[in-house]
Amino acid sequence: MRVLLINQCFYPDHVSSSQHLSDLALALKEAGHKVSVVASSRGYDDPERRYPVREEWLGIDIHRIWTPGLGKKAKWRRFLDFGVFWLNAARILLIMPRHDVTVCLTSPPLISTLGTIITALKGGKIVPWVMDLNPDEAVAAGWLKAGGLMERVLTLLQNWSFSRAHRIIALDRYMAERIEAKGVPKEIIRSMPPWSHDEHVRYNVAAREEFRAAHGLTDKFVVMYSGNHSPCHPLDTVLEGTLRLKDDVRVQFLFVGGGSEQQKVKRFKEEHGLNNITVLPYQPMDRLSGSLSSADMHLVVMGEAFVGIVHPCKAYNILNLGIPFVSMCPRPSHLSDVVDEVADESLACQLSHGDADAFVYTVLLRVEGGPGVTSQRLREHGARFGVAVMRPALVEAISE
Repeated sequence: MRVLLINQCFYPDHVSSSQHLSDLALALKEAGHKVSVVASSRGYDDPERRYPVREEWLGIDIHRIWTPGLGKKAKWRRFLDFGVFWLNAARILLIMPRHDVTVCLTSPPLISTLGTIITALKGGKIVPWVMDLNPDEAVAAGWLKAGGLMERVLTLLQNWSFSRAHRIIALDRYMAERIEAKGVPKEIIRSMPPWSHDEHVRYNVAAREEFRAAHGLTDKFVVMYSGNHSPCHPLDTVLEGTLRLKDDVRVQFLFVGGGSEQQKVKRFKEEHGLNNITVLPYQPMDRLSGSLSSADMHLVVMGEAFVGIVHPCKAYNILNLGIPFVSMCPRPSHLSDVVDEVADESLACQLSHGDADAFVYTVLLRVEGGPGVTSQRLREHGARFGVAVMRPALVEAISE
């Protein structure tokens, strides 16, 4: 079977959707399918980083698209980058051979609509893998006006694409319910969380200590937020906590990753002269174990308006590592379900956005418990989200 994968990010980019799509591509190849990829030639968070326009990686044929690389400093820059990607992707897809299945992710937004147009012209099945739901996300974030002309047009395009899908992969039951509410038949929707990177990410004491030493974290209790810094994951309560704990030399807050809101963290640190905040970029896969293992407490955050729109992928690596975490999210949501299933507040507890008192209290409570505490119970709970479970299930769903 010939399978085409379309997304803005792919190997060797480090962002989450790139890592998961690269994993899927390799699994499809191992299953005997011929795999091609269309992605951007620029890094997602670092547009200055360029990748080869054509490349074969472990038997996977990669076509990369030129975009202006204007970055995320303004909405118009994003929209122009998205538009150029769309147009250049259309040009490449039209001259590529027919594929039996086209799997589209959601960066840039509504790229599955382009995939649907191409399959309508050439034949084959379309499978949207919905990493985040747009234009729903844009409305929830306040970037688009609900009921406005642009929102109505984008929703029409989204619903048309979904209506022609052979299969739709939603990341949790809340996302599946939201998609079904758009008129999509329930039987074509599969709820499949993305997997933890347990082939690469393990709790590693030596890598933990090496990473902590390299970044001045030795003898600190490290509270980590790792991943995409987005308006969908508001960090205001966490930042208020850093301010209240600025004089506690035991605690260091580590923000690792990228995204538009990481600049907000940097500005907050500078404006308040905070030495208890460290900001680092995304870490490559070969350093991810050391980076994630360096935390004594992880943070998983989701905004109130984003249930069924975005998904807390980072929770699975944290469970796999066995490191206690704090969740700030709406209830009910997939993330609150995960916390409830752990059913041990010393390992996973849920706090409300805006409750900085509870956040500071929780951090200090964990500090008293000591650094480097891990839990086999969390690992066992996270095993059902492991790559050995979830990736073959996705390959099967795509191949049906």
